[in-house]
Order: sequence, then structure tokens, then C-alpha cells
Amino acid sequence: MNDTTLAQNDCQYYQPSLHGHKWPAKLFELSINSWENYTLQAAVKLDLFTFIEGRTTAEEIRDKLKASNTRGISMLLNALVAMELLTKEGQQYMATPTARKFFSKQSDNYLGNIILHHHELAKSWLNLDQSILSGTINRPHISSDGGNVDINETTRENFLMGMFNLAMLNAPKIVSSLDFSNKKTLLDLGGGPGTYAINFCKKYPILRATVFDFPTTKPYALKTIKKFNLDDRIDFVSGDFNHDNIPGKYDVCWLSHILHSEGPENAEAVIKKAAAALNPEGFLLIHEFVLDEGDASPLYPTLFSLNMLQGTPKGKAYNERELTNMLIKCGLKKIEIIEVEKTPSKIIKAERVV
Repeated sequence: MNDTTLAQNDCQYYQPSLHGHKWPAKLFELSINSWENYTLQAAVKLDLFTFIEGRTTAEEIRDKLKASNTRGISMLLNALVAMELLTKEGQQYMATPTARKFFSKQSDNYLGNIILHHHELAKSWLNLDQSILSGTINRPHISSDGGNVDINETTRENFLMGMFNLAMLNAPKIVSSLDFSNKKTLLDLGGGPGTYAINFCKKYPILRATVFDFPTTKPYALKTIKKFNLDDRIDFVSGDFNHDNIPGKYDVCWLSHILHSEGPENAEAVIKKAAAALNPEGFLLIHEFVLDEGDASPLYPTLFSLNMLQGTPKGKAYNERELTNMLIKCGLKKIEIIEVEKTPSKIIKAERVV
């Protein structure tokens, strides 16, 4: 084999391929995956998919965005074609049905807020090595600040409405996996804009719900609750579940993706407080990204733990045993693990048996 052939083989060996099995190619692919993320985030931040109505050219997009030239616009549009979010015929571009559905602000299925939230997170992920070495956060976690940290309203809206839109995709599957038919009252603890309270009340006409969250969340919750015409059955109570008492008693306490923001001691204290708010024979449900025993799988919860490292003082993803032990220590029984198909999370149910 001559030097030229060897060099060609090396290039093929390191060439990244989506279906490649050679580790150097896979490692290269892993390293540049973030480029696609940043490309999508830039397009959403520029509101590109809302601007593209029918067929359009780079020059027309340049004028709508008031860009100085088409060089960057053309490169972005072509990359989005390669990512299968746009199509191209000649010099004209058109958004795919998927892109229009999820990234145009004209769509009821808009997911741009969560993409922009991920854009905010990217700033700290670039310094993950420093977080690992120091063990401390390098950004304030928006859901744990009580509204006192200097977070601008756009960032807050992207977080809260991003969580709402994302949860709305999974909520129907989650609601259908649970039976609240004999329950009358629900507490959605740390419920944000009320996604799950809304979906549970939609399914069960006799159910009344209370969303308990920071005062800064209230305007978003009231807006979304009113949008679904449920303001007569869902109310909002302002507070911080780490410091304030939970008023009232409930048949169901729903804790969806709030414990990962807390360290073990605080997480157990939150469960204890929620358990105390349960009526006899009521049940508590924890909805979280749950790690397997050993904490090294599945992939998404392990990565989410790193996200918590960067945004909270002690937050982490928990494994099934840790959460179950917390429930037992808080006096809850009849613990059941509920798998939700095609989601990276699990539900752990426990009852207050008197």
C-alpha cells in the first residue's frame, strides 16, 4: 500500500457518518453535534421559520432580517436544508412541514421557547469543565431563585413557556397512564404555567387543582389556564415550597420535575411537606428523569445531572432507590413504578395509607 492510498484510507476512516461503526468517526460526530444545535438555535432566535412563508430567497430573508449581506444568510439556509428543516429548489427555500409546525410563531405547536432556553444553557455548558473542577454553579437556575435573581423577563418566559410547550407533548400520554377517577383535588407543586393541572382537569371533569409556584410564575400560569377555559377549576397559590407551608389538603400531590433542582436533604423535605398535604388514602406522584442503579444510565438523565451541576447548588438526577427511600422515610406506602412510553422519565407513585 503506497502513501497516497494510506492517506485516502485514513480520510475515509475519520470521515463522520451517521451510521458509521468506527469509533474515530463516532467520536468526531459526537464532537460536532453541538454545531447543529447552535444552527437551530440561531435560526429560532432570528425567527427565521416565521419569516419563511412559501418560497423565498436569501435576498428576501436578508431584507426581512435587515442583515447587511447574504453571505451568512445563505450559509445558514443551506445548513438548514442539510438538516432537513428547509428544502431548496434553485435559489428558493421553503420550510418543511415539521419546521413550520414547531418553529413558526404562527403555529399553535410552537417549540421555539424551549430552543431559546437551551440557547441560554449553552453559555454554561461551554464552561462545564470549570463547573466539574469547582463543583459549583456558573449560572442561576431560573426555577430555584424565587424570583429574586436578576433574570430578565425574556429568559423567564423562554424557560416557563418552553417547559409548558414541551410538557404538552408528553402530558396526554402521562395523563392516560394514571387513574384519578375517584379523586377530587389535585396539588401541582412547582407546577409552573400549570401544564399538568390543565391536562388532568381536562380529563377529569370533577377534579379541581391548585398550582403552587413562585409569584413570578403567576402571570404565565393564569394566562395558560384561562386559554383552556379552566380558570374556574384551577387556582394559583404563590409561594416557595422550600420555605413556605402548603395550604389545604389534597387527594393527589403531583411533583413533576422539581426534585432534581434540590439536593437529597431538600428533596426529602419537599416530599415530606407534600405528603403532609395529602388527604387519607391520597397519593403522591413523582415525575422525574430517573437514573438506573449505579447512576451511569440511561444517557439523558446522566446528562441532565450535569445540567443541574451547572445550575443548582446541590441538584441532581436521582435513581429509583433514592426516590423510593425518600417516600418510605416520609411515611408513604404502596410504592409503584410507572413507565411512560417514549419519554425519558418515570413516575413513582406512593399512597398515604392510614
